[in-house]
Amino acid sequence: MSSMDLEKLKMTGAGRAIAVLTSGGDAQGMNAAVRAVTRMGIYVGAKVYLIYEGYQGLVDGGDNIKLAHWHSVTNIIQQGGTVIGSARCKAFTTREGRLAAAFNLVKKGITNLCVCGGDGSLTGANIFRSEWSSLLEELVQKGRITDTLAKQHDNLNIVGLVGSIDNDFCGTDMTIGADSALHRIMEIIDAIMTTAQSHQRTFVLEVMGRHCGYLALVSALASGADWLFIPEAPPQDGWEDRMCSRLEGSRIKGSRLNIVIVAEGAIDINGKPISSTYVKDLVVKRLGYDTRVTVLGHVQRGGTPSAFDRILSSKLGVEAVVALLEASPDTPACVIGLSGNHAVRLPLMECVEMTKLVQTAMKEKRFNETIKLRGG
Repeated sequence: MSSMDLEKLKMTGAGRAIAVLTSGGDAQGMNAAVRAVTRMGIYVGAKVYLIYEGYQGLVDGGDNIKLAHWHSVTNIIQQGGTVIGSARCKAFTTREGRLAAAFNLVKKGITNLCVCGGDGSLTGANIFRSEWSSLLEELVQKGRITDTLAKQHDNLNIVGLVGSIDNDFCGTDMTIGADSALHRIMEIIDAIMTTAQSHQRTFVLEVMGRHCGYLALVSALASGADWLFIPEAPPQDGWEDRMCSRLEGSRIKGSRLNIVIVAEGAIDINGKPISSTYVKDLVVKRLGYDTRVTVLGHVQRGGTPSAFDRILSSKLGVEAVVALLEASPDTPACVIGLSGNHAVRLPLMECVEMTKLVQTAMKEKRFNETIKLRGG
């Protein structure tokens, strides 16, 4: 960005108000994104508000919406999770909940909102934006705000950032948190392989990924795993024989261990779930190997973000502020993604719909289409 562009942004940002919230499952790098949005917003002269506890904080208002300063986000870039919190919010799925949220934003003079979360969180943000005018009309009718105030806040700009360790959002090369989760998985696999080697064991490791096998696939490649199960590409009938033959062949050739990676959403070609426990019992019954199951669970979300996630989140956060300041009433809601190491603006709902199409294709057992939608 040139110095001329920055000066133009400073002119645009002066007097504007931006709010940022994190929603859905936490992902390493969310804090770096919050930091980037906050500091870029302040740098260009805007007021920046932190919304605590996600959409619940937006609905409840009060102390959940706080004016941020430059040092409000000091020493958070290296922290995992989200320091401003996240919470499930049934209220925001209702008209009354969104009415309360609109009132709380208008009270603070906020007409620019950055949401960091998954496809559900971003869908909620888009619904909120589409209803904005009617929400303000209702607030005026109920006497909660004046007609003048409604006209001063007649448009809500929305920009999304994808926080998801699963890397399951279509349109972006990487989502915030996926690289850090992968690092966590690899640390655990490397540690498990040392004990597996010592005792000639087979380990079945279950990783997150209900609708996306990215973490399972990449960790299997990076660890040299013997077998892999992911939801997008279920094994054909007879996979039990083929897997056991592969594991046995590896032992015959001198290996002292086997590693099998199972995504939590793994299924067979008929849509039947493949659990890590089932795989373990199969190996014990067919081969008699000492076999253990390790479910990684929420440890994949925990810990400090990787350098990649810190930089990615910062880059996307800065672009989110620029996109908000450049938006007009006719500009559709966008999500900031990564393409070829560049931050890009993508149509939010098109990406959300594409992501949902993947899940639909899997449910309907159209697995070839699923792979294509994933970019394969």
